Amino acid sequence: MSKSRNIFLLFLLFLLLVGCDKKIKRVDEERFAFGTFFKISVFSDNEKRTKEDIEKAFQEIERIDSKYNSKVKGSLVDNLNNLKQENFDDEGLYLLSEVNKAYKLSNGKYDITMEPLMTAWGFSEDVPPRETLPTNLELEAAAEKVDFSQIKVDGNIVTIKKDDVKIDTGSFLKGYAVQKAGQELRKAGVKSGFISAISSIEAIGSKGDGTPWKIGIQNPNNPSEILGIVELNNQSMGVSGDYQTYVEINGKRYHHIIDKETKFPVQDKKMVVVVNKNSLEADLYSTTFFLMPIEKVLEKANETPDLDVLIVDKNDEIYISKNLKFNKK
Repeated sequence: MSKSRNIFLLFLLFLLLVGCDKKIKRVDEERFAFGTFFKISVFSDNEKRTKEDIEKAFQEIERIDSKYNSKVKGSLVDNLNNLKQENFDDEGLYLLSEVNKAYKLSNGKYDITMEPLMTAWGFSEDVPPRETLPTNLELEAAAEKVDFSQIKVDGNIVTIKKDDVKIDTGSFLKGYAVQKAGQELRKAGVKSGFISAISSIEAIGSKGDGTPWKIGIQNPNNPSEILGIVELNNQSMGVSGDYQTYVEINGKRYHHIIDKETKFPVQDKKMVVVVNKNSLEADLYSTTFFLMPIEKVLEKANETPDLDVLIVDKNDEIYISKNLKFNKK
């Protein structure tokens, strides 16, 4: 058995700035946070000022990481997990409320207390690689510790009512960090640029010639190939795929998006792409939609303004919501 983490960028970014102003240039910076690399690129005619603006955006990413990441010792969520009660600020309460919306939308399938089941499958640095599939007894015991309904909010006090339950922020917090970084750049006057963090991206404005950004979507069967192109114009994108994070047991891959009911990885999809105007939601809903029936996902997308999805099912059929601009290769 081996544990693998796909390190390919989910997006091949076609970043050709078209225009006659030779002073405009692309300024790039990259930092490590949330266990992955964040990249910020901005088109500007003032490199010095732009680097200062990008630095402020990275400071915001680092603030979110240190304050809310469940994997960071001393963060609000880490304290909540250990002490079972913590005083959250309004920002933290907002994040929990957005998570609760996804929990309800998915009829409880999207659950940020899934860490015990993830660990049972070997998705933890604290356990050795698995050589055999987890037994039913192991999965049942882990599932007993999964229950988002045990998270209670009373004013600013957040309480975990059950000792074994813990929050994992991995499925949504990176998207929020991208969103907050984007807000910092827009506040600084940035008109054209992007932020990417593997499975999350935010496009600020359009390309220099006014046309949309063209983002290459990986083929889930071969991540080195492009499945097609999605156009973004001042929009965000989140992607969840069965090829991103997985374990290998007896020569077979098992990905990390687990169904609470079956206690096994979801079987009916290979990839979900979400496009909207909110990076937190794009990240959050790419996982949520992976756990929901395809027809329900399309129904939600088609009835919600500024929300689009692309789904690749287990048979490689592609489903697209009515307003998504997708050009298949």
